[in-house]
Amino acid sequence: MATSTPARGATFGEVFAVREFRVLFGSFALLVAGDSVKMLALSVLVFDRTNSPGLAATAYMAGWLPFVFGGLFLLSLADRVSPRLLMILGEFVRMAVCLVIALTGAPIWVMLGLVLLSGLFTPVFMAARNAMLPEVLPGDAFVLGRSVFGVTAAGAQIVGMAVGGGFIATVGPEPALLVTAGMSAVAAVVLRAGLPYREARGGAGGTWRVNRRLFADRRVRRLLLAQWTPVMFLAGAEAMLVPYLGSRAGLVLGFAAGGMAVGEFLVGRFATPALRERLVRPLAVAMGVPWLFFLLEPGTAVAAACAALSAGCLGYTLGLQRPFLDAVPERVRGQAFGLQNTGLMTGQAVGAALVGGAGELVSPHLAIAAAGAVGILAALLTVRGLFTTDTPATDAAVSGRPNPAG
Repeated sequence: MATSTPARGATFGEVFAVREFRVLFGSFALLVAGDSVKMLALSVLVFDRTNSPGLAATAYMAGWLPFVFGGLFLLSLADRVSPRLLMILGEFVRMAVCLVIALTGAPIWVMLGLVLLSGLFTPVFMAARNAMLPEVLPGDAFVLGRSVFGVTAAGAQIVGMAVGGGFIATVGPEPALLVTAGMSAVAAVVLRAGLPYREARGGAGGTWRVNRRLFADRRVRRLLLAQWTPVMFLAGAEAMLVPYLGSRAGLVLGFAAGGMAVGEFLVGRFATPALRERLVRPLAVAMGVPWLFFLLEPGTAVAAACAALSAGCLGYTLGLQRPFLDAVPERVRGQAFGLQNTGLMTGQAVGAALVGGAGELVSPHLAIAAAGAVGILAALLTVRGLFTTDTPATDAAVSGRPNPAG
C-alpha cells in the first residue's frame, strides 16, 4: 500500500531547528550563488579574450552541458560513497577549477575542458545533498525543506547575478572567480564541521542498470515524467524571451525567478500535505496558461507578469516530493534523486532547443504561445492519477533480485 499522506504540515521553525538542515541550507546557498558568479565570470572572461558571442554563450552553459552524461553513468556513486564526503569533494572540485582559471591564464580550450570535466560529477554531488535531506528531515518536514531549497535557489541566483555582475564590472572576471573559490572553501569547512559522518547507503548496481530499472517501475516513471515534462516547456518559453525582448529579457527572467520563489514559499508554507497533492494538476496546467497571452505580443510589463505567474506555479512539484520519496527504495535514494535532477536539467535543455527551433519557423511570440499550449497538454497527460494505491518500487525490483515476499 502507498504511504498515507500526513494531515499536519511541518513548519519553517521545525525545519530550521534541525542543525544538519541549517548546514545543508547554508552550503547550498553558497553553492548556488557561487555557481552563478562562476558561470557569469567565465562567460565574460571568454568573451573578453575571443570577442565571440557563441563561445561566451557556450562558456556560460559549459557547467551544465555534461550533466546528462554524469547522470547516466556516474550516479551510483551517490549511494556508494558517504554523502558528506561527496559534498565536500564537490566544493573542492569547484574551488580548484576556479583557482586554475583565475590564476594560470590557461587557454580557452583548457578552461572550457576543466568546466566540462568537473560538470560530469555535478549530478553526483547534487544527488548526495538531495538524498540526505529526507534523512535529516523526516516526514512532511522533508517537503518543506525542498521548498526552502527552491526559494533559496531562486534568491541566490538573483543575488549572485546582480552582485556578481556588478563585481565583475568593477574588478574583472578573475577576482570574481577567486571569490567563488573562497565561497567553496567556506562551504567545505561548514559541511565538514556541521555534518556528522554517515555511511554510504550501498546502492544496488551500476548507474545505467539502476536508472533503467527505476524508470521501468510504473509509479516512479509517472512521477518523474510529471516533474520533467511541464517544466520542459516552461524552460522553452523562457528561452525565447531574449529573441522576443532583447536586452529587456533579463528583467523579465528576474521576475520569473522571483515568481518561482514566491510560489515555492506559498505552497510549502501554507498548503497542508494533502492540499499540496491536490494542487499538483491544476498548478501544472496553469503553468502554461500565462504564455498564451503572448499571442497578443505583450510589452515588457505584461511579459514580466506572465513569466512570474507561470514560474510561481512550479510549486506544483512540491506535491510530488513525498510520493516520489515513498516510491523509491532507500538504498538507491541518492541515485533516484540524481535521476530526477538529471531529467529536469536535460528536459529544460531539450525544451529550449525545441521552442528555439519553432522560433526559427515562426515569430518568437508565437513560439512562446505554442510552448504554453503544449505545456498545458503535457500537464494534462502526465500529471494525472498519481495519488492512487500504486505500490512503491521495492529494493528487489530495482536491484533485479527476486522479491522474497512475492
